[in-house]
Amino acid sequence: MNFETILGKVDFLEFLRGKRATFLLSCSVTKTCEIPNISQAGIPGKLYLTPTLDAEFLCTKEVRSLPDIAQTPKGVPTPALITRAIHELKPYSNIEILNLGLDVIPQIDYFKIYNFDINSSESIDKNAKIPAMEIFQKGIEFGQNFETKDDYVIIAETIPAGTTTANATAKALGYKCEGYFSSSFKNSPNDIKNETINKALDNLDINDDIFEILSKVSDNMIIFNAGFILGSRVNDLKVILAGGTQMACVLLVVNSILQSMDGEIDSSNLALCTTKWINKDKDSNLKAILEQLDFSINAYASDFDFSLSNHPALKLYDEGEAKEGVGCGGALCYATINGLSKEVVTKKIESFLG
Repeated sequence: MNFETILGKVDFLEFLRGKRATFLLSCSVTKTCEIPNISQAGIPGKLYLTPTLDAEFLCTKEVRSLPDIAQTPKGVPTPALITRAIHELKPYSNIEILNLGLDVIPQIDYFKIYNFDINSSESIDKNAKIPAMEIFQKGIEFGQNFETKDDYVIIAETIPAGTTTANATAKALGYKCEGYFSSSFKNSPNDIKNETINKALDNLDINDDIFEILSKVSDNMIIFNAGFILGSRVNDLKVILAGGTQMACVLLVVNSILQSMDGEIDSSNLALCTTKWINKDKDSNLKAILEQLDFSINAYASDFDFSLSNHPALKLYDEGEAKEGVGCGGALCYATINGLSKEVVTKKIESFLG
């Protein structure tokens, strides 16, 4: 198993080879996911449960808030399988859960769940009504005060319909993003997504400041993690944003906030790690999103795929379904720098599916 450098230098990831990591999973719900057929990140009609189930499975290898592991209608199993498999083979020192607006709290003991008194957000087509400044400040505070005995932090997300809210956020902030944002579907439901995004953008007023824009069209995960990234620069925490275009959008928000304040950031200890499925996705362009930042960023993609598997559900990933989520891209890059082979990782993932 290896990784490709999308931007920056190989040095950052090589420096972390064999070092200890804390895994933070940002869990949130946007009611945007209730729009029919907009996302396949979970069970239709129960997408609000996806982050809860992902957190449970990542921590315990069990789903407790539902009788069975979340799969899409096409039978694509959650990317939490990949992230969990790697944890079993080469454990993250800690897994901690950030509750950034869950409808159902994960049924897990011993693992730390940070509660920030944040509610799930409304659908962006009706004005998400997010207290954006407040959530951003909570993120900054958490980043400033976060302490770890490990060498670096991997921060991941699970939020159904999150690529739609990320795309809307990037557009609203004036970034070029037509065709740049990915989807959990192989054939992205662009009509539904675009209609939703256009309705969201219609709610904007020309005089809206950045936080008023975010409050209408974004999601809690993006806003909080933008704060976390800025706050964590105080203690120079090494952070891997584990994800694809949604995590790239977190960086766009950081960029826009810095522009509005004439601020700067030392981004040398930041990186984004994603999957081959995102990196090679013909329907999105992660690199083009990241190249719009005013600061430099290290970005990498694992070369892992399911070519060694005969399992039909896993083969769907190679066909373009799911692509990323629950930090699986960051987990796969972590697996590479910790010497795990493609064979071993594939077998472990298959063992969860019977």
